[in-house]
Amino acid sequence: MLKYFLILGLLLSIMACNTSISLKEKQEYLKKGKQITQATFKELSGNLMQQMKLGGPSQAVPFCNLQALPIANQISKKFDVTIKRTSNKLRNPKNSPNKREAEIIKQYQILLEKDKELLPIVEVGSDNMKHYYAPIKLNTKCLACHGELRKKLSVKTDSLIKSLYPNDMAINYKKGDFRGIWSIEFKN
Repeated sequence: MLKYFLILGLLLSIMACNTSISLKEKQEYLKKGKQITQATFKELSGNLMQQMKLGGPSQAVPFCNLQALPIANQISKKFDVTIKRTSNKLRNPKNSPNKREAEIIKQYQILLEKDKELLPIVEVGSDNMKHYYAPIKLNTKCLACHGELRKKLSVKTDSLIKSLYPNDMAINYKKGDFRGIWSIEFKN
């Protein structure tokens, strides 16, 4: 019986070693994650602002509805990762958090309640893949559709948002509010 427990203990320690990540490797993934989130944000917001200039929110909302995920997928392929933006206050149900993402969101909310800084997280998941999570804070550009400025939208645009996102919870934010997280899974 003692032999069994020794073997089990050895196997568990080997498995634990396989799911750890060195400090150097963690720093590399933090750098990569930041680079990828910045590139994704730049591409998404640049395209969205172009649509805003062309036709205002009534043109930007349908564009975002149809193109945000394909744009993120295109960048995912470029970096050989899976990129996701998720929240506990969803607009698009296609962005629903998985169990771990929901836990990360909750951790960030607890840190916010304690007035702590929200820092990116790198970890090896139960799938043995490396994951990067980072908070998304709302900036001024997003307030027209997600913030208090939404009240100033035309009836047409407000109705459009409500028709595309009937269960929209991503509203009433202020600049700098915690909006959700970036979730990046590295494939290699």
